[in-house]
Amino acid sequence: MALPDQPLELFEGTVERLLPDDEKGDRHQRFILREDSGRTLLVAHNIDVAPRVERLFEGARVRVFGEYEWNELGGLIHWTHGDPEGRFDGGWIEFRDERIS
Repeated sequence: MALPDQPLELFEGTVERLLPDDEKGDRHQRFILREDSGRTLLVAHNIDVAPRVERLFEGARVRVFGEYEWNELGGLIHWTHGDPEGRFDGGWIEFRDERIS
């Protein structure tokens, strides 16, 4: 697994929509995060590397620490998990006072 290209960043907002898991290649739990500014971001959390965020629901407040990649729809956040090779700390998702990485 390649290291992130950009520094990891912190995002906070509300889960606007839960999406079906992406089952192609590494499996990813996906949801749309709406920041307080109104910007929406796709969060793709690798569930082959990290635990699933259980009991996540639309309207939930979450904090996400991961790699941001811009796109026309607002952007994508991934690398929300620890580095399986232990080269750096990696990212995480905080939900209900639990940090999942």
